[in-house]
Amino acid sequence: MTAPKPFTIKIPDTKLAAIRARVEAYKWFPAPANEQGFAYGMSTPVMKDIQRYWLETYDWRAAEAALNRWPQFTAEVDGQSIHFVHVVGEAKGKRPLLITHGWPGSVYEFWQAIGPLAFPSEHGGKVEDAFDLVIPSLPGYGFSGKPASPLGQRATAALWDKLMRDVLGYPAYLAQGGDWGSMVTSWLGKNHGTVDGKGGCRGIHLNMMAMRPTPALPQTPEETAWLQRSQMMMQMEGAYLMQQATKPQTLAMALMDSPMGAAAWILEKFHGWSDLRERGLLDVYTRDQLLTNVMIYLVNDAIATSVWYYNALFQEGGASLPEGERCETPTAFASYPGEEYILAPPQSWAKRAYNITRWTEMPKGGHFAAMEVPEIYVADLRDWARGA
Repeated sequence: MTAPKPFTIKIPDTKLAAIRARVEAYKWFPAPANEQGFAYGMSTPVMKDIQRYWLETYDWRAAEAALNRWPQFTAEVDGQSIHFVHVVGEAKGKRPLLITHGWPGSVYEFWQAIGPLAFPSEHGGKVEDAFDLVIPSLPGYGFSGKPASPLGQRATAALWDKLMRDVLGYPAYLAQGGDWGSMVTSWLGKNHGTVDGKGGCRGIHLNMMAMRPTPALPQTPEETAWLQRSQMMMQMEGAYLMQQATKPQTLAMALMDSPMGAAAWILEKFHGWSDLRERGLLDVYTRDQLLTNVMIYLVNDAIATSVWYYNALFQEGGASLPEGERCETPTAFASYPGEEYILAPPQSWAKRAYNITRWTEMPKGGHFAAMEVPEIYVADLRDWARGA
């Protein structure tokens, strides 16, 4: 365990030039004659537009300056170098909130939410709603170090608990997460929850339901219908998961060699998992936002170790809890209507895996809620924490 060291993002010009050269040299191939939108995966016209913007307009140095706006640190925890954003806001050390991202996201997902969460009085809110924020990069992601072998979500939760309690000195804290962040946060609640009011994770908030009860069998018609639809969505959207979970190194070799390929692999998921019922991909996100998130994978050669994280899930035993057990830490769930990939289960199912104390049907937003609808995301976290 080491004390936090201040960290500033500064990528060498040579690395940026190498990425640019590969983007510029990308050799296009014929698209299917009947390609319509994203029907075959990544849209060719959208990706060509992204390439043009990347080469002609995108400015990593401007993005780097924006990323360096908030205080960042690294610390060694159990032999792993962990990068994290740490904003001591108007809560002044008294109300810590740990937020964890997933794949293909990054700490950048939360950039629009940091100010309102840490300094609410500057954003139309109340000082008493302020948090101290700790937002780490998952092991093998972004600016964290690369583990020697796949390291999973249960192990990450143990690292996060030590980061919060032993490195940063927060005896008790709240935790939030979506995607992999929901699994890490679930393990924080399950294995590192507050006991007898003494230390640890005292409440969790999820925007994706991660753990499964055992036996994972439907008990009501509603659960049966949900399970059938979930299986259908996994067939439609889950091929990437099986590849990353079973043969991650094969995929990593391809993605590490092509910034354009890595961008297409990532951006297709932003299209498929975001709430696009009323808006298009480039209406929900700016090109700069999408490319900055992609670049966080590229500038540190982190795309390979990021896909290892899926294999690590199965090495740790999967997402199912032992029979008769659940996460007893008080759990809030925000159900975003645009989350079509990992569908929110019926509450009866969720309550067999979690101690559900709050369930909110959100008005809009999808898988990347903090980035898609930051105002709604912030308001929900404020409401939850008042009673947590």
